[in-house]
Amino acid sequence: MDKLVYLFLPDDAEGSKKDIKILGGKGANLAEMCNLSIPVPPGFTISTKVCTYYMKTQKYPPGFQKQVNKAIQKIENVVNKKFGDVENPLLLSVRSGAPKSMPGMMETVLNVGLTKKNIEGLIKHTDNSRFVYDAYRRLLMMYSDVVMEQDSDSIKIRLKLEKILNDYKEKHNIHSDNQLSKQDLIIICSLFQKCIKSNFSFAFPDDSKTQLWGAIEAVLKSWNCERAVKYRKIENISHDLGTAVNVQCMVFGNLGGSSATGVGFTRNPSSGEKKFFGEWLQNAQGEDVVAGIRTPNPISGPSKLSLEYCMPEMYKELNIVQRKLENHYNEMQDIEFTIENNKLWLLQTRNGKRNGIATIKIALDMMEEKMHSSQTMLNKILPHHINEILLPTIDYSKSVKTKIISHGLPAGPGCATGQVVFSPEDASMLNNQGKQVILVREETSPEDVQGMFVSSAILTTKGGMTSHAALVARGWGKCCVVGCNAININLKRKEFYANHHTIKEGDWITLDGSRGIIYIGKLDLVKPQVKNNIIFNKLLKEIAKHKTISVRANADRKKDSINAINLGAEGIGLCRTEHMFFEPNRVAAMRKMILSTDINDRRNAIMKLLPYQKNDFYKILKAMNGMPVTIRLLDPPLHEFLPNQNDQIIALAKELNVSESRLRRIIDDLSEANPMLGHRGCRLAISFPEITEMQTEAIVLATAKLLKEGLSPTPEIMIPLVGSIGEFLNQKQIIESTIQKSNISKNINIKIGTMIELPRACFIADEIAKHADFISFGTNDLTQTTFGFSRDDIGSFLPHYIENNIITKDPFQTIDTSGVGELIKIAIKKSKTTNPNIKIGVCGEHGGDPESIKFLVGAGVHYVSCSPFRIPIAGLTLAQTGKK
Repeated sequence: MDKLVYLFLPDDAEGSKKDIKILGGKGANLAEMCNLSIPVPPGFTISTKVCTYYMKTQKYPPGFQKQVNKAIQKIENVVNKKFGDVENPLLLSVRSGAPKSMPGMMETVLNVGLTKKNIEGLIKHTDNSRFVYDAYRRLLMMYSDVVMEQDSDSIKIRLKLEKILNDYKEKHNIHSDNQLSKQDLIIICSLFQKCIKSNFSFAFPDDSKTQLWGAIEAVLKSWNCERAVKYRKIENISHDLGTAVNVQCMVFGNLGGSSATGVGFTRNPSSGEKKFFGEWLQNAQGEDVVAGIRTPNPISGPSKLSLEYCMPEMYKELNIVQRKLENHYNEMQDIEFTIENNKLWLLQTRNGKRNGIATIKIALDMMEEKMHSSQTMLNKILPHHINEILLPTIDYSKSVKTKIISHGLPAGPGCATGQVVFSPEDASMLNNQGKQVILVREETSPEDVQGMFVSSAILTTKGGMTSHAALVARGWGKCCVVGCNAININLKRKEFYANHHTIKEGDWITLDGSRGIIYIGKLDLVKPQVKNNIIFNKLLKEIAKHKTISVRANADRKKDSINAINLGAEGIGLCRTEHMFFEPNRVAAMRKMILSTDINDRRNAIMKLLPYQKNDFYKILKAMNGMPVTIRLLDPPLHEFLPNQNDQIIALAKELNVSESRLRRIIDDLSEANPMLGHRGCRLAISFPEITEMQTEAIVLATAKLLKEGLSPTPEIMIPLVGSIGEFLNQKQIIESTIQKSNISKNINIKIGTMIELPRACFIADEIAKHADFISFGTNDLTQTTFGFSRDDIGSFLPHYIENNIITKDPFQTIDTSGVGELIKIAIKKSKTTNPNIKIGVCGEHGGDPESIKFLVGAGVHYVSCSPFRIPIAGLTLAQTGKK
């Protein structure tokens, strides 16, 4: 017979912290604390094997019930109480405890075993009749909700019971639960029992064993409750793990002034400060602290309401325990405790959840305290922890009273505040008026993109983490909460309802996209200051020690370049020059060039951009002094520089003194059925070589100016969209010729390479490498041309592909290793056969995705480049891999 039940008794536990898979996190840590001689109420843990067996068969494993009964007998002998006894009853708690922490996702039942038969016996032993009836009231509420309520779509019994309780308090002018007298509680319990029987057509079970087995079964079933399943999907926790069940002797913090309950953290979970932090309540049960039924008080500090002040001996003992636990686990701990008649009991310890800033500070502090090595410290930090430093967050110090409207899935990072709108058109209109808006929709579609783009955040009532709204928001780094099904939208009235709140169009709300929370009102947000952030810069130094390939930035402005350096960039891997051409005073010159029929007129037009381009490159190269700056030559098709709306066409015709008909004809001639595969990149430069000449001359002049100033500019020229060796050689010849024509070419060393973004280029990489100083994979376009997917349109069908397991991940977010990845491997291998010293980079946004980076490192790239925002995440991933 398999062992399915594990006892944990004072100084004697059948398990340890290593047994998380079978005992769950809570059970393993209860056993560990017993082994450390920390006071833990005796109990036993039901193995996760029971849950997985029960989920498959709807039955208990053979011998399981016998093992439970035997464990109860042993506990009874230790505590000198008997479960179900009339005179000296033992009460039990039944709690879940999965191998991976899932706080609040599954069920708990307290005070199990209390019945009408043994109420008087418990009163004799506690000499506190009010406490006993309060415990019974709590059991009736919790058990009927968790165990007896079967239909999740029905009106919850708990709401009915809460209404009875609230109505009674209002009628008798009672403001809080702890003001209820014994007689009040007797009446309320009676009302509860009548309501329960009426709701379920059978009475509350007045038998201790029935209660216990009902509670065990309910906790096992809660593994597959909707909220637990959703949470596991979000946190990538396996559905096959199952939950353990912890059955433990009840200890009571609500027995009077010498009793208390609380939750503590060995360090501050918000700031990371090394100080015992937490909250407690005198004469209360644990749920009172967690559920916010009463306002708790601080554990530490000089306040006359603190535990340290009110119960100094208990605080001293608790303080010793929390230090012991942190030193033992080498990790910040989250503990739950109860004080029963001046006796301290620990109910739980686990690695404490904390925000990103606190996570990083605590990891760095513990490294300095010699609790962790530098590598271990880095491995404790996740990408979303860094995200929280870089994104706006809610300033809770100013927003003291925050009302939560509802919860959804955390689809987009950071926090945002704005006025509610219900259509993308209204979002655009109000944004044009300078207003901050949050777009609220049932779900979004590609047609909503403009409204989504101008919104501060997006909120949807439908959809999951791969919905259109979620995909688009993550791509933009925009705050987003999806799947908030508690919200009902009334488009006619332009308002939505959730949890007794009505929010009208124009009302302010605030979203926390990292936690999936929607708040009422305009809450203050805090912007990150990374340049002077001591914690962040300490982390960057540690990352630099361990990562062995460089991280560059995708940046095309001086401002972005400086920001990239502050975030740890070691150069620019992609400077897109097309963004520089769309400013009003420049696009006019581009349009004149496009409309010119004479080659000299065309050259004169494009050369008007030379001073602008020289200044652009000067600023960027100066900001990145000494670091490589890879400048991609003009890439988009010409039609993008021409207007497409009637009034704009008319205005441009007048401005350029050409007829409308001629201008329309030119626009029609330049329009393409598939511009992504059309006249763009090196194809455009071959047709208009003066573009390449002008841009190269601008780079040369900017470089020469900086050299005269004593600086060390390091420009690299990248030819886009090469698919044949002839294209590359054509452009390289123009670049070299332009450099040689300058009077200062001897002092300038500019590397020339290409962007690999077509499958054919991967197969001829050996030919290209003979003539190139570097190659850089444009993985965004390489993914498009490999799959035949449009990056702009994939949102319309990607969710269906993922839901049906046709593909498992968005290939534009995480690299497709089987297709795109194999092409990259082929190209790298072939290029090194003809040019062993060739520099190989990646400049698509996959260069900022942790999973993609791990693949690219293994494939043999020398650097990755990504948007400035993702540089620290890329660096962290490289430091964690410990590989160049």
